[in-house]
Amino acid sequence: MNLSLRPTTLTDIATLPDIECSAGERFRDIPSLAWIADERPLSPAQHRQYVEKEMSWLALVNHYPVGFLLAEALDSSLFIAEISLHLDWQGKGIGRRLIDHVAGHAREKGFTSLTLTTFRDVPWNAPFYARLGFEMLADEGLMPTLRQKREEEAARGLAYELRCAMRLILR
Repeated sequence: MNLSLRPTTLTDIATLPDIECSAGERFRDIPSLAWIADERPLSPAQHRQYVEKEMSWLALVNHYPVGFLLAEALDSSLFIAEISLHLDWQGKGIGRRLIDHVAGHAREKGFTSLTLTTFRDVPWNAPFYARLGFEMLADEGLMPTLRQKREEEAARGLAYELRCAMRLILR
């Protein structure tokens, strides 16, 4: 497998919705979350905003896009807004490598941590990030911008008690 990681370009955007839809299919295995597989992917305009802010990275295998990571600056943290891997390429270490790559970028830009929100009990969510060194954050200790992200998710229908915020300190 010839894996390469690089910033997403405007010409890559057309491939990203298919990756996102494929990644969502994995949620069909969890009946209470199967609806996620039917969610509409981010629009090309939304992806363009991440690309223009240099906050989108692409994973390619043999020069073919198989995954992406979108991020946002939140105070001193780089917030992982989304990471999606095509279903056929999950479980092969690509997500781990993509996060490591973005962590390097975050360090170079002066960010002190990576943060994200995710499902507490979905095996490829919080347990996966914990294996990478992310720590679950208590709700009462969240910085205001991360608390706002959690509240926005709840407003969109993601059950607050099923989700959590996590942080990886960058050294």
